[in-house]
Amino acid sequence: MENVHPDLQSSLLCDDVRQERNGKFILIGLFDAIATHAMPARYPRLFMVTRWCSGEGTFTQQTHLLKPDQSSLLVKGKQIPVKLPSPEATATNVEVFVNVAFEIAGTYWVEILLDGDLKIRYPLRVNLIPSTPNTSPGQPTG
Repeated sequence: MENVHPDLQSSLLCDDVRQERNGKFILIGLFDAIATHAMPARYPRLFMVTRWCSGEGTFTQQTHLLKPDQSSLLVKGKQIPVKLPSPEATATNVEVFVNVAFEIAGTYWVEILLDGDLKIRYPLRVNLIPSTPNTSPGQPTG
């Protein structure tokens, strides 16, 4: 079987993922920015959901989260297999990152690679917001 590189149908960050008995995924708390009252901020669970389609073969996906300097790695995900037995098949991967520490406010960058090739790169903004009397420092607000 000759490999046909798939298309990245979606790449989403969210607070949690559930899967129903019928196989459907439920994504909870989609976001493209994090607001926090103090730095550093620790994000307890960050889920990355990717979906691949229109390809055939076995490939390897990896997620990178870059610091605002756009070159230093904050988080490097595991190598996750992407298996597509036919061009009509889809592959959905869910990866969780625990206790991600954002040291400074700014724009971080999410990269999704397939077999080492960059498929998508997009921003994740981390914003420092003024504290109020009822907030806890260093805890993201979503």
